[in-house]
Amino acid sequence: MDLSDVVATAMFTGVVLYGLFGGADFGSGFWDLTAGGARRGGRLRVLIDHSIGPVWEANHVWLIYILVFLWTAYPSAFAAIMTTLFVPMSLALLGIVLRGADFAFRKYSATIAQARLFGALFAGASLITPFFFGTVVGAIASGRVPAEGYGDRVGSWVNPTSFIGGVLAVGTCSFLAGVFLTADAARSGDPALAEYLRPRTLAVGVVTGALAIAAIAPIRRDAPTLGDGLLGRALPLIVVSAAAGVSTLVLVYRRRFGWARVSALVAVAAIVIGWAVAQTPWMLVDEMLIADAAGARSTLVALLVVVALAAVTVLPALAYLFWLTQTDAWSRDETAHTG
Repeated sequence: MDLSDVVATAMFTGVVLYGLFGGADFGSGFWDLTAGGARRGGRLRVLIDHSIGPVWEANHVWLIYILVFLWTAYPSAFAAIMTTLFVPMSLALLGIVLRGADFAFRKYSATIAQARLFGALFAGASLITPFFFGTVVGAIASGRVPAEGYGDRVGSWVNPTSFIGGVLAVGTCSFLAGVFLTADAARSGDPALAEYLRPRTLAVGVVTGALAIAAIAPIRRDAPTLGDGLLGRALPLIVVSAAAGVSTLVLVYRRRFGWARVSALVAVAAIVIGWAVAQTPWMLVDEMLIADAAGARSTLVALLVVVALAAVTVLPALAYLFWLTQTDAWSRDETAHTG
């Protein structure tokens, strides 16, 4: 494996982690938006605040990691992406800023009207961010980002593959968040709320899975290189994702919420990795190879040294943070089930 491929793998590991942890975080906006009025949706919104509160800013570590790797290791690809996809990238980042501000403002609202306003803004921003990130992925994967940059500012992301990417990103995040919130409700001793979320999570999972299957045909027409890769070398990962998704639905249906979280993470990770495998060896599909996009060898080596240092400093701290907030969910859920 070439050094540029090793660095690309390290960078894409951040994409997978952001898709998993940031995805569950963003998906909470869907459940906040559909929770209902102040009285009916109050318990669910309290659960959302409790679930994402300790970790929501930590999730953006992965976005920073990805962007720094991209502009440092693959500067020409970074320039091409940012000049062509300035609009959806800006809208996604705007969503992150609005989401963070409104999440905080809602907690300190002086009136119900203010809380509703900030809550709606928080929920809306939570949905537009994964959607526009999905359109960016679709633009890159469909070969609409020219190597020289400054591509079509509208057509590059307003197209079938980009819209499919955006919709599936929102659906996947919502399903992942639903699984986690259902497990958190059961852990916190609120079986009624868990039962409220359970059929809705199943419905979101079924709809998202159906859309993913239906998307294969239009992707093959609109982005043939990506389509061939998905049904070729990436097909085993797509099968793993589908199997894990079905397993998650079965486990949620059977109220095995602890195991459902694991299978949901596998489903999402497999589909994200599948996209990367389908796109390989292209950094910008049909435009720029990973090897051609890479910067100086000394820069790539330095980045791998940084990854090694981060693995022994940052990762243990993040793992401990998630352990503090999530580890008792598993034990209590399984104890409640077996008891």
